[in-house]
Amino acid sequence: MSPTRPMVYEKDVLVPMRVGDHLRANVFRPQVEGRYPAIVTLGPYGKDVHVSQFMPAAWEHINAKHPEILQASSCKYLVFETPDPEAWVPHGYAIIKIDSRGSGKSPGFLDVNSPAESRDLFDAIEWAAAQPWCNGKVGLLGISYYAAGQWSVAALKPPHLHAMIPWQGTHDFYRDRTRQDGIFSAGFLNSWWPRSVLRNQYGNAESPLLDIDTGLRTTGPASLTREQLIANRTDYMGDVLAHPLLDDWYRARCPDLSRIEIPALVVANWGGLALHLRGTIGGYLDIASREKWLKIQSGSYFATFWHPDNVAVQRKFFDRYLKDMNNGWESEPRVTVEVRSADDGVADLITDRQWPLGATQWRKLHLDAGAQTLTESAPVQGAALTYEALSQGVTFNMEPLSSDLCIAGPIKLRAWVASDTSDMDLFATLQAFDPEGREITFLSAIEPRCPVSQGWLRVSHRKLDPVKSTEFRPFHTHDERQPLRPGEVYGVDLEIWPTSLALEKGSRLALILQGKDFERPGTPGPFRGSGFFTHESEADRPPAVFGGKHTIHTGPERECFLLIPEVRA
Repeated sequence: MSPTRPMVYEKDVLVPMRVGDHLRANVFRPQVEGRYPAIVTLGPYGKDVHVSQFMPAAWEHINAKHPEILQASSCKYLVFETPDPEAWVPHGYAIIKIDSRGSGKSPGFLDVNSPAESRDLFDAIEWAAAQPWCNGKVGLLGISYYAAGQWSVAALKPPHLHAMIPWQGTHDFYRDRTRQDGIFSAGFLNSWWPRSVLRNQYGNAESPLLDIDTGLRTTGPASLTREQLIANRTDYMGDVLAHPLLDDWYRARCPDLSRIEIPALVVANWGGLALHLRGTIGGYLDIASREKWLKIQSGSYFATFWHPDNVAVQRKFFDRYLKDMNNGWESEPRVTVEVRSADDGVADLITDRQWPLGATQWRKLHLDAGAQTLTESAPVQGAALTYEALSQGVTFNMEPLSSDLCIAGPIKLRAWVASDTSDMDLFATLQAFDPEGREITFLSAIEPRCPVSQGWLRVSHRKLDPVKSTEFRPFHTHDERQPLRPGEVYGVDLEIWPTSLALEKGSRLALILQGKDFERPGTPGPFRGSGFFTHESEADRPPAVFGGKHTIHTGPERECFLLIPEVRA
């Protein structure tokens, strides 16, 4: 490891808010006097918690697979999902890391993903811009939580926010973060809320997290009782369960992307299935910025963030918009897509000016319930296929490819379905198999053997937004529940999340439809196909409603198909 690079390091700096107490920040800036742009992060994971404590698996992965990250920095201040100060300060940037209200060393009411938190970040941006060492320009950079918050604060238009890099972070608090198209994301939230947030709540005397510098706990000097801790935070899980529809409570937490006009470098990762992937790409599409770029990468999302090559790209973007350097950034391709290979590598790199890619040929694969196949030609006879909702469901198989196939983009499923109860949850999983019949899987943020892609839909939420829906991307309003009449057949459009894959001749695709989370039978442990992004909540999915029988109908009068994005690799 290289030695710690010289910089001014100010710890637990008070950052005033318009409402209530100050927040606490760590400020890293160049030793040489001058005025520098500031990069600000604000979140609940702990500004003083080293990645090795917060996410040991991530640190182990870096040590095992990415020596280039270890060689570029001492990694002493490597805090999960935020930029490494040692990679930025020597290049003339100030890095500001802030514990959000009610977390770490910032006292107050803990209310994550909320309008109040966005206002706090607004105030932090304006505070940073007013510091004597700042040139008045502020940028935002971070992963996941520290990316998702960027959309919300940018929509508030802080005067001194000049550019943003949301790196793998959804903008959609309803559809992606808490409810996969209407279905409560129980597995993720039941893990994330206590582990990632509550153990770092301000005043939590039982927190195991230790300060990088002092070795003391990261949750401040106060020791609050259990009752005080509960009183000082929102009932996050209760709130989410109390709002099954996209109502005013959710709208206050979903930013108006049309208000974002600053330059943006948006980076998504194919490994972000079930949480960030779709919403990151959607954020790029919907912001009003004229100067915006999209990169979709493969590999570990946190390791790619800290990789020196990608840090250089981040810095080039900020050099242009926070330092006004004429460095040729504008000549960068507007859209860059890594196409995954069957061995979880990169088969190709495609550049374009648009998403979906301009050369996309939309290809229909028709479902036949009689033969349980996926075929280029539509079935000539009607058929129906019934399965128990909570079983392994039904699989539609494609014949081995007669030639190579490359797909990259969004996928739509059109299906005709019926339930013997008043509702049904439709879980769709897209798999791929190589010419020898072995399943092709990918390392992702949720699962070490992730399938090609997945999609979800609560069928009572089948209502489409006629303005935002397209031929290839259904967009549901989620603003009302339309119960099913038992036995009646309904046409539904389901979005299978964007994906990419280069398949060689002899490979094939398969589609699984079921009423529960995908898993590979007989696989031990928690990682059976969907990781911890599961939907096993009886409060949201009572068995009497979601445990019935489902039927898929196909045929000339009920066309069922996958619409896949074929591109030339």
